[in-house]
Amino acid sequence: MDTAQRPYFLLSFLPALAYWYLETYHSLEIALVGGVILGVIEILFEKKFSGHVHTLSKLNLSLIVVLGGVALVAKEGLFFKLQPTFTGIAVGGYLIFKKIRKESLLLEMLKDLKQTPPLPVEFYRMLEWHLCVFLLTFAAFMAWVAVRETTAVWLFWKTGGFYLAFGGFLVAEILFLRLTIRRPS
Repeated sequence: MDTAQRPYFLLSFLPALAYWYLETYHSLEIALVGGVILGVIEILFEKKFSGHVHTLSKLNLSLIVVLGGVALVAKEGLFFKLQPTFTGIAVGGYLIFKKIRKESLLLEMLKDLKQTPPLPVEFYRMLEWHLCVFLLTFAAFMAWVAVRETTAVWLFWKTGGFYLAFGGFLVAEILFLRLTIRRPS
């Protein structure tokens, strides 16, 4: 398998898995330190195998380190588990910022890839708005999960649950797009 196509996103599961495992069988302090250390290792692997570190990975590591530190001082694991909430707020906020500036992240990405957008510009702007709503809604949901549910439930939604929810969002978005394209103006 080509190194550019390997599923490195699975590395992002390591800090959450370590935190869950260590919290289950050891003290909160060990769980937090383990989660932070694996967050750093995740970044090192990403750099080694892909040649660079994505901005989102840097944001996530920063949040893991800061929230892990706050959780250590407060002796409360909730702060560590709020990382997906803050990530969703940051990315959703960035999409809102781009929308206010009348810019499109998706169109910029297509331009960077030297591809002509296959759909009208309005569809990309609408997709970004829907994506923003999805991310902010999921961020609020993850805050609720962090506060109300067990670490095992949080782990599910932080890892595989997010991909299931995002897949559902994409299916709904494709259906919406197909209906919108067919509708006469």
